[in-house]
Amino acid sequence: MPTAVQEAFLKAFHAEHPAVTADAFVTGRSPDGRSSYQILSDRVAGARRVLDLGCGDGVLLDLLARTEGRRLAGVDLSPEALALARRRPSLRTTALAQARAQRLPFADGAFDACVCHMALMLMGDVDRVAAEIARVLSPGSTLACVVGGGPLGGEAYELFSGLLRDAVERAPAEQRIPPLGDRRTRSREGLGAILEPAGFGAPDRETVPIDLSGPVEQVWAALSGIYDVGPLDPAAVSRLRESFVREAAGLAGPDGLVPCGFTVHVVTARLR
Repeated sequence: MPTAVQEAFLKAFHAEHPAVTADAFVTGRSPDGRSSYQILSDRVAGARRVLDLGCGDGVLLDLLARTEGRRLAGVDLSPEALALARRRPSLRTTALAQARAQRLPFADGAFDACVCHMALMLMGDVDRVAAEIARVLSPGSTLACVVGGGPLGGEAYELFSGLLRDAVERAPAEQRIPPLGDRRTRSREGLGAILEPAGFGAPDRETVPIDLSGPVEQVWAALSGIYDVGPLDPAAVSRLRESFVREAAGLAGPDGLVPCGFTVHVVTARLR
């Protein structure tokens, strides 16, 4: 699939849903109580010059800005998401640019860390992305990414995934998303094949469960932001929601909360 087709879809989707990733992930918590954004922020705790690749509406940059004296930058394909980031008071001195990860608008060695939350796995020509990240980092710098994992099993995320799969299979071709990203980003070996030729050491990958449990409508709001839902017609989305709400209600505990969990992979690599 040509990278231009993938990027056109992502830009159109985020024009309609500029804060969708943050809306889904900001309330999720790992077993130690941190969000996936907080985990990434902690992975680059000592860095003074940090680039957020695929920064969206700036929720991760907002966390990074809590350390005084940092020089921050963020890039994203979506002008609508960047507009939200620019509204954050904490980011008034942050360099925010609409740009492609395959051609970053920064000088060689400009940063000593790069973070990327749920975006690397969506990018085409990812070998070029890795080379560009390496170019703008100084030697010894850290790349820290969160990439998607899968359902924990037996909970609302797995239920939603099955219902969505059925809805997409019934939809006409024009209501299906194009293939996104490079599957090598989903495995430790694949990430090594991408990052090591660019100059990084062997990546470390930690699998972390994220808990999104809550009232059924809250869980639906988080899960329904997935890309595959976007192109479906309103009637299909309505049927999907009705089925999910009805079946997920049976999963609720005595407290009324629906268990919902999935895993992410936290990847770190150091530039040699």
